[in-house]
Amino acid sequence: MLQTARGLAAELGLDAVSPAAGSVLRLLAAAGSAKAVVEIGTGAGVSGIWLLRGMRPDGVLTTIDVDNEHQRIARRIFMAAGFAASRTRIITGRALDVLPRLADGVYDVVFVDADPTEIGACADAALRLLRPGGALLVNGAMAGGRINDPSARDVGTLTIRETVRAMRESEEWIPAIIPSGAGLLAAVKR
Repeated sequence: MLQTARGLAAELGLDAVSPAAGSVLRLLAAAGSAKAVVEIGTGAGVSGIWLLRGMRPDGVLTTIDVDNEHQRIARRIFMAAGFAASRTRIITGRALDVLPRLADGVYDVVFVDADPTEIGACADAALRLLRPGGALLVNGAMAGGRINDPSARDVGTLTIRETVRAMRESEEWIPAIIPSGAGLLAAVKR
């Protein structure tokens, strides 16, 4: 199903997580015995499949996307991949509008694959949503290879740099950059 989902993502013009990044998502969901996961950016369901494969069998993936069509496709992909409808909670809307309505301190993983300019706000929301020991994972942390280029001053790259810097300086996170796929910023909440 991953190949089908990846093909659908390409047809929609979406950048799906790479197999390397997906395997890290699965690994970290499994390592944390994740039962409750939030995904920001449903896309065609590629990252959702990776997360669901790593989660506990009774785990629920809450996935948020502004595009109803993406979610319709992802719902079909999740079912075809063998995941019961009860394993996913699909919410249509802007992440920054939806996240405040989610419960505090109950999620094991928050995965962000969204507009780079919203990463900082999503990371702030994740701090509230995650239980102690929960993990924030942000796709695209290498900013398309521009993260270490001081001349790269676009808003997305600047936001990613600022988010990484803030996490490194924070007492609330233990962060690392994992150079898989487009780069994953991984941070565990203390």
